[in-house]
Amino acid sequence: MTSLLGAAEIRDIAARIGVNPTKKLGQNFVVDANTCRRIVKIADLQSDDVAVEIGPGLGSLTLAMLEIACSVIAIEIDDRLSQQLPLTAEVHGFDSTKLMVICEDAMTTVALPLQPTVLIANLPYNISVPVLLRFLEKFPTIRSGVVMVQSEVADRLVAKPGTKSYGSPSVKATWWADLTGAGSVGRSIFWPVPNVDSSLVRFVRHDPAGTETDRLLTFSVIDAAFAQRRKMLRSALAELIHAHAHRNEENGPEGWSPETLIAAAGIDPTVRGEALLLGDFMKIANTLTP
Repeated sequence: MTSLLGAAEIRDIAARIGVNPTKKLGQNFVVDANTCRRIVKIADLQSDDVAVEIGPGLGSLTLAMLEIACSVIAIEIDDRLSQQLPLTAEVHGFDSTKLMVICEDAMTTVALPLQPTVLIANLPYNISVPVLLRFLEKFPTIRSGVVMVQSEVADRLVAKPGTKSYGSPSVKATWWADLTGAGSVGRSIFWPVPNVDSSLVRFVRHDPAGTETDRLLTFSVIDAAFAQRRKMLRSALAELIHAHAHRNEENGPEGWSPETLIAAAGIDPTVRGEALLLGDFMKIANTLTP
C-alpha cells in the first residue's frame, strides 16, 4: 500500500536530515498531497511514461509521480535530499527501482539514464525559465509537462504579443512548445510559505521552429529586441545588425542599415519587440545570414 507525504512528516524528515529550506536554492517544499495529485493529473501522466523532475526536494511530488509513471528521474542538487529520497519512497510503499535520483545541478545536466517523456516540477524561482528552456532544448523526447512557477513567471511564459508580460521567455519557449496556463496554487501548500503567488504552466511539444543554427541566431535577435523594451526595433537591433555587417564583407556595413534590413524582412522598423511573434524574429534573423 502506497501513500503520499503529509505536512508534519515533511517537517520531521527535514529536521532529521538537517535541512533548513533556503531562499538561495529556491526551496519551498509542497506539503499538500492533493495539489501533487492535481499537478500529475494536469500533466496527463501515463503508466508507460518516464517522468523527469527537477528539484524534488523532500519528495512530495515525486511520490505522486511514482503512483503512475513507469519510472521517475529526479534531479536534486542537495546531496542530503538526494540520499533521503529513495528511503522516503520505500517507506511509503513504492518500488525504489522505479526511482532514479541524480545529484547534480539541473542547469548542467546533459544526459539522463532513460529518455524522459514528461517533465513535472516545482521549479526553483531563481532558475525557473532557464532550466525549463534548457530541458526543452536538451531532451527532445520530453513531449509534454507541467511546471509550477512564480505567477509572474507563468504570466511571462504564456503571454501573447502586445501584452505587458510578453517578453523574451514568451517567445523563446514557443520555439519548442505550446504553453498554456493551468491554474494557480495557494501559498499555504508550501513550506516555508513564500511571499509570492505560484501558478501552473502546461506545455505540449511541437517540432522545433528551425535548426540549431537558426535558433541561436534568432535568440540573439530576441535578446537584443527585449534588452531595452521601449526602443523601436531599428534602435534595439542596431548594434547586433552592425556586428553582423562587419562579419559579412560581401555586403558591407552600408547594405546592412538596421532600417533597411528590418524592412527587408517584412517587419516595420518602428515597432517594438513586444509586437512580434517568433516567426517575425526568425525573418529578421534570416536577413543577417550572408
